[in-house]
Amino acid sequence: MRHIRPLDPASAAEIDLVAQRMRATLIEVEGEAVGEALYTLDWLRERVRQHLVPDAAVWLLEVDGAIAGHTIVRRETDGAGHAFGLISTTYVLPAVRRQGHAAALLAAGEAWMQTQDLARSATWTSVTNTALIALYTAQGYREAERGTHPQTGTTMVRLARALA
Repeated sequence: MRHIRPLDPASAAEIDLVAQRMRATLIEVEGEAVGEALYTLDWLRERVRQHLVPDAAVWLLEVDGAIAGHTIVRRETDGAGHAFGLISTTYVLPAVRRQGHAAALLAAGEAWMQTQDLARSATWTSVTNTALIALYTAQGYREAERGTHPQTGTTMVRLARALA
């Protein structure tokens, strides 16, 4: 059974778990050497904590009572001063992938954005993250921009769509 809930901001264990899985995402997408070297676990834990504020949220996916994934969303502003929702990261354990969990996390993030009166949603990912790109494309996202990650040199793609 799937359940999506907010991260408990008082739970150091949940914050640590999300940070570890953020690192797992980096390793999956960028490879072990880059993924481990890019950010320390302390930095990733602090990054999770930075999203425990009113203009951001961390959603946890529970499958059969165990935390099996997460997504992090926040309010951002573009260069023209327009607010939009940014999906910072999404992760689902490999053992429970391809069961609609990532799409459910995406829907939860978008629902939060709508409660924040955000009319657009976007995410950045490596062009090599074909599974995430396929998921977002299936949900109506389109490529809006490309850029280069300043630390890795990786080509990044920004996927975006209007929210209903």
